[in-house]
Amino acid sequence: MARRARRLKRGPRAAPGGGTCYGSLHMSIEWFPGHMLAARKAAMETMRRTDVVIEVLDARVPHSSCNPDFEKLRRENQRPALKVLNKADLADPERTRRWLAELNARPGVGAIALSAKSRGEVRRILPACLALAPGRTTPARPLRMLILGVPNAGKSTLMNTLLNRRVAKVGDEPAITKSQMRHEIGPSMWLVDTPGMLWPGLAQEVALKLAAVHSIGRNAYDDESVAVALAQYLLDDYPEQVTARFGALPPGADGYALIAAIAQRRSLVVKGGGPDVGKAASVVLNEFRAGVVGRITLETVEQVAARRPRPSPPTSTGRGG
Repeated sequence: MARRARRLKRGPRAAPGGGTCYGSLHMSIEWFPGHMLAARKAAMETMRRTDVVIEVLDARVPHSSCNPDFEKLRRENQRPALKVLNKADLADPERTRRWLAELNARPGVGAIALSAKSRGEVRRILPACLALAPGRTTPARPLRMLILGVPNAGKSTLMNTLLNRRVAKVGDEPAITKSQMRHEIGPSMWLVDTPGMLWPGLAQEVALKLAAVHSIGRNAYDDESVAVALAQYLLDDYPEQVTARFGALPPGADGYALIAAIAQRRSLVVKGGGPDVGKAASVVLNEFRAGVVGRITLETVEQVAARRPRPSPPTSTGRGG
């Protein structure tokens, strides 16, 4: 794959109070394919005729995989939401528990965690939606649901499992579904499926996390840059899993040092004998995505709260004594 960002000579710096500061990375990720603009407008129109919004989030990045455009529209239209933390089998269970508690505490929001591949777990969705829209249980007043999510969050797999038939294409690449589809679920329920959608002007920290979980097209980022950021986060928050999978590193080693060590330890070399950091970067990304490194979540409730801008103090208009 052609490199679209400069190679990093060091990893991202640690942020004050824990976590990783991604602002030092020399890269910019932008990905908003043309079909998403039309799909975004269609989803906004459909939402106004919807009783419950089902948003499929990636449990490894519950905040970063939440579309702020749709969250704002949902609140303006006073539509309840079921937040489905999919791929929970790959996420840190304690962090997932904290995210569920935080989401379920929000007005008009319910949240569940599951794996879209488990039919038993997916069966919890419809009762959870009915609880958010009581009374919508008859043919005259059907339960109207809209399902949306970022690309590759597992929405198509969830749809197929929920409806017990193949209604959506499934693949390990983002943006496979391109248009809305409506599905009847018995005489008193219907569900509109939408394409995976991002939003324009992604914050780079969010874009990095979405790239790490493979919710952004491969041609929009450089593997090495994303892998270094991911490696740094793993070193900061999951050092035991890093050591168990990739071996011990010297004290103070950063994300780039981890990538270089993997290249050396796995005999990944370029022509001429130097370490192939590109292949080592792919190893980190692929093994994280497959859950081989462990059950990992790239953001906590506390880390996200600490980065939210605080309201400015009111300006005093009184006269001094």
